[in-house]
Amino acid sequence: MSESKPAKTIEPAPAARAVAPPSAGWLADWFALRKPVPTWQGFLLGIACLLVCLGIWWFLTRGATSEQRLVGPLTLPSPRETFERLPDLFTQFQIVANTLVTLRRVALGFLLAIAVGVPLGVLAGCYPRLNAFLAPVVMFGRNIPLAAVLPLLLFLSHSGEQRKILFIFIACVAFIISDTARAIMDVAERYVDTAYTLGASRWQTIIKVLVPLAMPTIFGSFRVLFGLAFGYIMLAESIRDPNDLGGLGFAINTFQRRQLRENIYLIILIIPLVALAVDLVLYWMQRQLFPHVYGGPGWLAKATRVCLHLWDDLKRFFFHYEPPKIESAVPPPAAGITPAEPKP
Repeated sequence: MSESKPAKTIEPAPAARAVAPPSAGWLADWFALRKPVPTWQGFLLGIACLLVCLGIWWFLTRGATSEQRLVGPLTLPSPRETFERLPDLFTQFQIVANTLVTLRRVALGFLLAIAVGVPLGVLAGCYPRLNAFLAPVVMFGRNIPLAAVLPLLLFLSHSGEQRKILFIFIACVAFIISDTARAIMDVAERYVDTAYTLGASRWQTIIKVLVPLAMPTIFGSFRVLFGLAFGYIMLAESIRDPNDLGGLGFAINTFQRRQLRENIYLIILIIPLVALAVDLVLYWMQRQLFPHVYGGPGWLAKATRVCLHLWDDLKRFFFHYEPPKIESAVPPPAAGITPAEPKP
């Protein structure tokens, strides 16, 4: 008998290996779509942009006489001529005091707009009928030309300081109401359903669920609106009463009347630097208040949590609250009748 040959085993084909696409070099890496940029590269690119702008400014104003320049000195002074006037801003024109006056006006008007706009926006986001009721006022406030508001403020307010604070309030309150309502409405409905399932009331759902979840978005809109308010104040400060304080807008008008073009360009350079410093402070507060969204140690969030717990403890101390007793749905047994023992 012939011996049977063993059957040949078929080995599985090797799995196809993923081949990485060939790299096209650093240029393709720089222009990759939506690729995050390292922090050091972003900082260097920002410095490079400033140097390019300064180089263009120097190129347009290079030359000793106006005939040698592409842009005359009466229109655009050179960087050297501009920065030579920088000490005069601090010695003669008190630029630091004027900047603090402008910041105080913007802060007071913006805080007043927050105090009015955030509660209305929260209620408008929670109740669609109230949102429809406030829609015409919000649309009017968002689209009205602010230059047309200034003559109206001359009749509504007799004080120059109140007029400027009210101007910032009118400029920002409609945007705060709209952004707050939108942030409340964007909270997912499942969080509301979960709060109702756990027994929360309507007020508790608004205060402890909707508002905390929407606050990161609301605070982000505050940063954008504060920058706009800082630009609006220049228009309000163009009108100055005899007993009114100064400000950056008033300083610009003063330099324009005196034909001090170099000082005007210095103010234009100082305003973005001050706005950037304020924005960095707000960004630090944003990271501290909402570390779960933006990262950071969350010191302000911890302090806020401690204050809220302390407030709850004080309420329990001064107002003794006893939860209502829940009566059993099973009626008590009648007198003389013992309840039946359960069967094993």
